[in-house]
Amino acid sequence: MTENADDWYGPDSATFGDRVAGAREAAGMSQAQLARRLGVKKATIEGWEQDLSEPRANRLSMMAGVLNVSIMWLLTGEGEGAAMPAEEQPDWARDLSAALAEMRSIRNEMRASGERLARLEKRLRTLAASG
Repeated sequence: MTENADDWYGPDSATFGDRVAGAREAAGMSQAQLARRLGVKKATIEGWEQDLSEPRANRLSMMAGVLNVSIMWLLTGEGEGAAMPAEEQPDWARDLSAALAEMRSIRNEMRASGERLARLEKRLRTLAASG
């Protein structure tokens, strides 16, 4: 995180909802995707991002983990958090962010493929045992 990012999401510049939205966007997630990961409704995420409500401690902790930021950063803007929005970043930082997002996407695809492979293996073992 850079000093400009500290200022961008600091307590004088951003609200809790701004930081949630910024971290979600930096993680390359939609509101619906974050909602699924946290086991809440999309409307709940919308409420948090619009500062209409705040999550309970357990959801806050889960959200910090999913978004790869600290709980303190979500609450106050201090600590490990998301980078400033892409339009405010230099070109090299946008390129780096794009590469990291692509890596995250590949990792998710690999995880999904591994789960599909495990289900197929289980099905084949069941067929072999019954045949």
